Amino acid sequence: MTVDEVVAHLRAAGCVFAEDEAALLIAAASSPAELRQLVDRRVSGIPLEHILGWVEFCGLRIAVGPGVFVPRQRTAFLVQQAIALSAPDAMVLDLCCGAGAIGAAIASRLPGIDLYTADIDPAAVASARLNIPASRVFEGDLFEPLPRQLRGRIDILVANTPYVPTDAVALMPPEARLFEARLALDGGIDGLDVQRRVAEAAPLWLARGGHLFVESSEEQAELSAAVFEAAGLGASISHSDELYSTVVIGTLS
Repeated sequence: MTVDEVVAHLRAAGCVFAEDEAALLIAAASSPAELRQLVDRRVSGIPLEHILGWVEFCGLRIAVGPGVFVPRQRTAFLVQQAIALSAPDAMVLDLCCGAGAIGAAIASRLPGIDLYTADIDPAAVASARLNIPASRVFEGDLFEPLPRQLRGRIDILVANTPYVPTDAVALMPPEARLFEARLALDGGIDGLDVQRRVAEAAPLWLARGGHLFVESSEEQAELSAAVFEAAGLGASISHSDELYSTVVIGTLS
């Protein structure tokens, strides 16, 4: 297939950035036959990142296996907010880590941090162990698999929890709802079920003056802030118009 043919196939399938995707698929293919297979997979709706096995995030190439939540570019704002409040030697926990993109991005800017990550999805954990030292990636439900000695010592807790309301999952783009784990998307009736659980437990794990960061929709942010305050955390909201991203920050006094 020529470049123009690949672009035409992708554009016909509705790929908005057909030229960029074509270049990546062509670079990934080792033969014309493999290129045809890659293009056919993309045209069938499989996310580009799952076909390539990686996604660019905050200047890093993050390994992402099939079915694993693909880090969104807007989440770079959460990374920025966490770095701004982090000491160079902070203890950082990336909870609901998925492929570990947030933790890896923070560590790339602050290599002296003490980083831990955790996720309940075995596929996500497998990807995270390609991006984070395997000994620092734990599999289990929220804080449950973490070493007990971390309690009361975490300075920066980032938790990109699922926050899509259950009824809205069906309205998501097919790439997400058909090819990413539902547990990484579905946040319960109002989208905040997992955020509530994280906020309720956070004071047991945060150091004094430690911070909890979650991504939120702009519409949910005030409710998320109220959840943080009910758990005993001071709460503030930051928004990036450029990245169309909203982050709620909780602080343990």
